[in-house]
Amino acid sequence: MIRAMPDHSREDLIRSILKACDILHSFRYEGELLRLKDIVSRTSIGKSTAHRMLRSLERGGMLKRVGAESFTPAFRPMVRQRPRLGLATQATDSTFSMAVAESIRRVAAANDVELFAVNNRYSAKVALRNAEHLIRERVAVVLEFQTYENVAPIIAARFAEAGIPLIAIEIPHPGAIYFGANNYQAGLLGGRALGKWALQHWDGRPDEILLLEERVAGPLPRSRVTGMLAGLRETLPEAERVPVATYNGRGQFLHSQEVVRRHLKRNPRRRVLVMANNDPSALGALRAFEEAGRANLCAVMGQNAIAEAREEMRRPGSQMVGSVAYFPERYGDELIPLALSLIAGKPTPPAVYTKHQLVTPSNVNQIYPLDDCTI
Repeated sequence: MIRAMPDHSREDLIRSILKACDILHSFRYEGELLRLKDIVSRTSIGKSTAHRMLRSLERGGMLKRVGAESFTPAFRPMVRQRPRLGLATQATDSTFSMAVAESIRRVAAANDVELFAVNNRYSAKVALRNAEHLIRERVAVVLEFQTYENVAPIIAARFAEAGIPLIAIEIPHPGAIYFGANNYQAGLLGGRALGKWALQHWDGRPDEILLLEERVAGPLPRSRVTGMLAGLRETLPEAERVPVATYNGRGQFLHSQEVVRRHLKRNPRRRVLVMANNDPSALGALRAFEEAGRANLCAVMGQNAIAEAREEMRRPGSQMVGSVAYFPERYGDELIPLALSLIAGKPTPPAVYTKHQLVTPSNVNQIYPLDDCTI
C-alpha cells in the first residue's frame, strides 16, 4: 500500500517568518535606508507588526538601526536589483523639456539605472494621475518636472505619504529637493546684458519695457523676470522712469506672439526692450514685432538658450540680443547621482542650482560649436 505524502505547502509554513522575509526583501539595494512607513508601504504588513519585526530583526543581527527611525541590512542582499527611478517629464513638444529628459535617460543608462518615465503633457490633471501611477510602480525616487504651482503641494504630499523621495525639476514642490535655475540670478544676468545693449545701440533711451511671465509656475520661476528688470535698472538707471507693460505669455510661442501682437496694435511705434521668462515667449514676441514691421524697434532677451534661440541669434540682423543658458543637456549628470545618493541615505542638499551663462550672437558658436555644424 502506497501512503500519500502529506501536503506541507500550507501546514508547515510559519507566517511570521514569511513576513520577516518580506521585510528583508523590501531592501532593494545594498546600503538602502528604510523607515517604518517605507516598510509598511512596500510589504503591506501592519504598522504594529512591522515595528515588532524590525526590532526583532535588529536584535537578531539582520538589520542595523541608523539614527532614530531608519534601518539598513546588516548583510549584502542576495539579489541586487537595479535602482528604479520615476521620471515625470514636462511635455514632448518642449525643446527644453526634451533636452532634460534625454540627458536623464543617457546618464541613467550609463549607470545601469532603470527609468520608469511618464509624460505630464503640460497638464495639472495628467501630472496628478502620473504621480499615482509612479506610486503604484513603487519607484525608489521620483524626478518630477511639471509647471503648475497649484498642484505641486498635492503631488509632493502624495509622494511623501508613500515614502518616496522627490526631486522637483525647475518648479519647487513642498518638501522636495529643488533642482534647477537660480531664477533671480539668471534674470539679473540677462537684464544687465540688455541694459548694456541699450546703452550701446539706443544711447540708453528705450521708450518702453515689455515683460512676459509664466504665471502658473508661481513666484519663484517668475522671479527670473523680476531679476531681469532689476538687472536692467542696475545697468541703465534711466530705465526707472520707463513705462513697463507686463503680460502672461504662458511660456508659449503662439500665446506670447498673440499678446504682443495685440499690444503693438494699441500702442504707437517706439523702442521696446522685451524680457521673457523663456525662449519660446521671447521668440513669439520677436515674430510679432517683425509682422508689424517694427523689428528694428525691439531688443529681446530670453532665458534657457534653447536650440531655436541659438539659431535665431545666428541669423544676421536678428534683434534677439541674448539668452541665459541653463544647459538642460547636462541635467542628468547631476540628477542621477543626486537620486542615487537619496536611495543610499546619504546627506543631500535642499537645493541644487544649475550653471548659467549668457549666450549672445558674438559667443553662441563658442559655447555651442556643434550647433553650427547642423545648421
